[in-house]
Amino acid sequence: MNNEAEKTIAWVGNTFFRTGMDSLGYRTVHIPIRGQQVFTWEEIVRITGQKPYAVVYADRSIAPPLAGVENFPCLTVFHCIDTHIHSWYPLYAQGFDICLVSLKDHLDRFTPRLKESRLTWFPPVVMDNDVPLEMEKEWDLLFVGKVDPDLTPARMKFLNEVAKLVPGLHVTQGEYRKLFPKARVVLNIAERGDLNFRVFEALACGACLLTPRIEQGLFDLFEDGVHLVAYEPENAEDLNAKLQMLLSNDGLREKIARQGNELIEKSHRIIHRATTLHNIISGMNVEAAIENRIKAAPLLRRNFLKSIYLHWAEQIGTPEFQEKYLSAARG
Repeated sequence: MNNEAEKTIAWVGNTFFRTGMDSLGYRTVHIPIRGQQVFTWEEIVRITGQKPYAVVYADRSIAPPLAGVENFPCLTVFHCIDTHIHSWYPLYAQGFDICLVSLKDHLDRFTPRLKESRLTWFPPVVMDNDVPLEMEKEWDLLFVGKVDPDLTPARMKFLNEVAKLVPGLHVTQGEYRKLFPKARVVLNIAERGDLNFRVFEALACGACLLTPRIEQGLFDLFEDGVHLVAYEPENAEDLNAKLQMLLSNDGLREKIARQGNELIEKSHRIIHRATTLHNIISGMNVEAAIENRIKAAPLLRRNFLKSIYLHWAEQIGTPEFQEKYLSAARG
């Protein structure tokens, strides 16, 4: 085992591919986030029990949980997913050494300081318990997710249009792992054009997936008609045409589902994402990266981070968090 892999990682937020790093020889200490929390370097060290080799923040779609991250004296990693929701993410990312970006078309937003080798497209990962189950088919077309006139009005409108054309549409919420196997075809909707987790989850569960034709690297990873089937976004008639083609050909539908699942097993499991991060770390001069970031910290605050810290000091209602942000803004 090489020396770089014998290190402790303070893993803040979602777990995602954390266990993959453990299997590669790292020791991860998970620091879960419940609601909103803000951690300083001293708190990270206290919770971890030692100065960590690295701090990973795995996106929780909240206000910045690491205050003063530009000064952390260890390797820092931002696993960034919700760039389609939070416009400040690219600025916050400039305080990290490595940034893993889920949406490919958003990579150019992160380029001011991060080197190309440490700014990486990092598609969603599937969990180990996302696996095919043999279950009797109950529905022609299944959508699993929230449908609410206030929270997801566009989704609700589109599903209403689909329902007029597809009597066999079933819309529900619940544990997708036990629902996807009951559908002949699983439907995905990407309201913001994002390459979402549902694509990977459905294929991992062995479903035949019908998903909108989007950018964000979808067709860099998957081939239409081979691993999944794509329909024109917001076009219920095109969706129905693709669905009827799949329902009329059991062999084709099962072949596409199998090939999609095989690709997940080959390239998109936890260990694959962990290996990507490990290879980035192994290919860089970690000590130099940390030293250069800390030297640049005053400039990073002035150009990128101070405005974020001050904004959240105003917006957040907890005095303890306000003080952490104000302290970070002062440097």
